[in-house]
Amino acid sequence: MVHGHRLRLFHVVSNLILLGLCVSTKKTSDKSTSSNSVQCGSWIKNPNGGFFTSPNYPNKYPPDRECIYIIEAAPRQSIELYFDEKYSIEPSWECKFDHIEVRDGPFGFSTEIGRYCGQNIPPFITSSGRYLWIKFVADGELESIGFLARYNFIPVDLNKINTSLYEKSKKNSWLLPFHGTEHECIMYWISGIMT
Repeated sequence: MVHGHRLRLFHVVSNLILLGLCVSTKKTSDKSTSSNSVQCGSWIKNPNGGFFTSPNYPNKYPPDRECIYIIEAAPRQSIELYFDEKYSIEPSWECKFDHIEVRDGPFGFSTEIGRYCGQNIPPFITSSGRYLWIKFVADGELESIGFLARYNFIPVDLNKINTSLYEKSKKNSWLLPFHGTEHECIMYWISGIMT
């Protein structure tokens, strides 16, 4: 029973940490901003799927922005993410200036899926777990129309997760290959947070 209470406490603490990480930020600049400036970034948990956009989409996004979007699926689901055809981010070599960065997990240090900019629409993306972390960055020059991203949720193949967890357990000491219903749920929950 004590183990269950610790797991719930860990879940509450981790969610509080995630809430603190998902606060959207706006870089400061010397340029004046109006009182009705567009806020960007959010924690997205709509169970029916949906969409989110860069600020001012389909008009040009404002300069000096950094928006973080975290998409959370229900347990035993993963996320499909795709971008609308009307897409344009300032192009640059290796997307060093304006860009969209997508990570497979709930954190800015989760595994990077890709960094996108220019006129080419990013590829169709499927998460390995129940979170995607997306950051949109706009520097101080050359704004464009930005993006509209759509997402939906799909069931996760539990056989694929158990195989993946076993492989991770061989590489990482924090994850051990347990057997049994309760432990599989705990391992799956940890993999949803850690990946």
